[in-house]
Amino acid sequence: MITRRFFCGCLAGALPFAASAAQAQSTECAVFTPDRQKSTAPDDAIARLKAGNERFTAGKSINCNLMAQVKETASSQSPFAAIVGCIDSRVPPELVFDQRIGDVFCARVAGNFVNTDIIGSLEYSVKVVGAKAIVVLGHNSCGAIKAAVDNVKLGNITAMLKNFQPALATLTKADGHRDSHNYPLVQKAAEANARLTAESLPRRSPIIKTLVDARQLKIVAAMHDVTTGKVSWLS
Repeated sequence: MITRRFFCGCLAGALPFAASAAQAQSTECAVFTPDRQKSTAPDDAIARLKAGNERFTAGKSINCNLMAQVKETASSQSPFAAIVGCIDSRVPPELVFDQRIGDVFCARVAGNFVNTDIIGSLEYSVKVVGAKAIVVLGHNSCGAIKAAVDNVKLGNITAMLKNFQPALATLTKADGHRDSHNYPLVQKAAEANARLTAESLPRRSPIIKTLVDARQLKIVAAMHDVTTGKVSWLS
């Protein structure tokens, strides 16, 4: 039989945990202001994304008042990171990293490659608005990578697939038959694509290189597993 003393003792012990959880949620739901963004170091930005993915995969995503965030960000935005992701419906960056309105810039294109337009968008994100990190997020079982491996010829897809030639160039005979059903080969190409894309940004953008050299910006490549939701970090 539960006594009043036992009940009160349990309640008293639970209160600090509840308060701590409420405080954590309050912090995560607070929108990014210019001051908060400025005080966020590049490594902190990456750590925030890692923590968000851990919540996502653990089924502990934080529920925030999104309409309140809409109102708070209506006149300005100060995202802490920019993500280049694939259009794949299974890999929405805001959900994968458990982020919300005003937290991250997202540029999405089949195969998460970059071109002049996307690099310009990233320059805007990091130089004009002040994001502290860029993540190039690839994923397994990527249809664009599979199409490139199979050398698909179809409309404008044909021209788009040329963007994956550097990744395909990393494949060797030891990787086996070049076929989209060869999962390890497709995975290797997808990882190479994410890594090479991330590495190319400072070379292709003096603006981005200056920020990286000044340690005001960090660029990393990562891979999302569509079977588990987990993000692994390549750099």
